[in-house]
Amino acid sequence: MNSKLSAQVPFFQSDGLSVTAVEPWFKVKVQLIERYVQSFIVNAAGRVDDIVLVDLCAGSGLFSFGHQKEIFAGSSLSLLAANLPLSQWILCERDHEQMYALQSRADRFFRNKNILLLDEPLDALADRLRSAIPQTKGNKKAVLCLVDPFSFEIPYALLDKLAACGFSFLIPFTWMMNQRMSYAFYLEEHREQLKRYLGIADLQRLANVQSNQQFYKHMVRIYQNNMLVLGLNTALSVHKLESRLMELPAYYIGFFSKKFSTKAVLSDVQESEHVQFELW
Repeated sequence: MNSKLSAQVPFFQSDGLSVTAVEPWFKVKVQLIERYVQSFIVNAAGRVDDIVLVDLCAGSGLFSFGHQKEIFAGSSLSLLAANLPLSQWILCERDHEQMYALQSRADRFFRNKNILLLDEPLDALADRLRSAIPQTKGNKKAVLCLVDPFSFEIPYALLDKLAACGFSFLIPFTWMMNQRMSYAFYLEEHREQLKRYLGIADLQRLANVQSNQQFYKHMVRIYQNNMLVLGLNTALSVHKLESRLMELPAYYIGFFSKKFSTKAVLSDVQESEHVQFELW
């Protein structure tokens, strides 16, 4: 499945609406996400009747970087433009300004797609998604949920509820991680948010962390273990990183699923990327 990446499509230009400024590596991350989604579709096709994509943090749909503010599509618009055989896109965004921009762009470019935009608060989102994706007898659905907030915004309890509905998850583990936004800052200033993000009662397992790298790897390991507890199979890929926002040598992307082979999906992604990067 060789779809043209939306980041290369010329009609995504500045339109006066919200655009999120990011670093160049975000563009590569969008391409990696698209490869994962393509692999998921290949592995789900033939086993289900419909494939649904849910983006929990869709944003405005457009990013920019560089002094010339080069515009490129975020995952939400990238995947819509990729001409993938998905039956429905559900794009979630809670910020009013970004939702307005996303809706305007979806209406302008993708009127022919089956798109549902949701702005429900996080504590109501699981019920809303359940009603939006009814599981009917005789119609098998595969749901891939993209969780890419670049923060600790999404609580583990939400994914627990969605996992119970049979969702699979694609999670880039990315958040601010530098000298100012360090492991000590998060453990001291955002303890309760970290607990909600990880779905644990205390942070004892992080008590002996001595560096940002240790903190990051411990966080990913705890999250992976907790997804295993939910009965989901897990697979991690690791990707080089040059960033001032995340001062780490690499970052992980996790794929979690009960219904589909995580190893098969990861293998397809690695083959398409051609470059293997040894786990750090």
